[in-house]
Amino acid sequence: MESLGINLGFFLVQVLNFLILVIVLYAWAYKPILKMLDDRKAKIAQGLEDARIAGEARANAEKEATKIVQDAQNDAAKRVAESAQRAEQAARDVTAAAEAEKAKILQAAAVDAEAVRNAALGDFRSQVAALALAAAHQVIGDVLKRDEKYAHSLVEEFFSGVKAGKVTVLEGVTVSGAAAEVTSALPLTNDEQANVKKSLSGVSGVNFRVDPNILGGLIVRVGDRIVDGSARGKLEGLRQSVK
Repeated sequence: MESLGINLGFFLVQVLNFLILVIVLYAWAYKPILKMLDDRKAKIAQGLEDARIAGEARANAEKEATKIVQDAQNDAAKRVAESAQRAEQAARDVTAAAEAEKAKILQAAAVDAEAVRNAALGDFRSQVAALALAAAHQVIGDVLKRDEKYAHSLVEEFFSGVKAGKVTVLEGVTVSGAAAEVTSALPLTNDEQANVKKSLSGVSGVNFRVDPNILGGLIVRVGDRIVDGSARGKLEGLRQSVK
């Protein structure tokens, strides 16, 4: 080595110094650097993992938020539809109640009007009877004057259809079953109604109504059967017979 110009002792010292330097660098620089790099790599990996988790969490959160918004919109639409249905039903109920009240009022008014009319006709009955008697006096004269009570009974019979406690139109007629409707030109008295009910004992009930257009007598309807003993019916029969 001397021929090469190398001092062995110096060379060994240099080698030793280099080894010491390598050991020192490895101990004090390389290992910390490697550790720092490993830590940095781990931090980067952890950061990437955290970012991935955060991204997934954000995506899930956005998805959940979208679902919540959609559910809220669907629930709101459902509530609006239900409210609209309830409002429509309430409107129908109010309309139905108003119509029912209207019908009730009209029915009550009709009943009241009929009651007022019947009361007026009842009051008018005595006047009609007096007029009929006066007309009869003019026609028959002294005959009726001698038996005014009999004349009055004739007028009463004409309007009530009841003679000697019996309904003349029902003599020899048998009716039974459904309720009967009895129509008179003027309101019947309580006694006259009792006589009519007695003559119609075979029916389930008797309803009385007033129709001045029949002029006098009674019309009895039981189901589809009609027994017409009215003055209008008799006049119509007379008119048909003379054609």
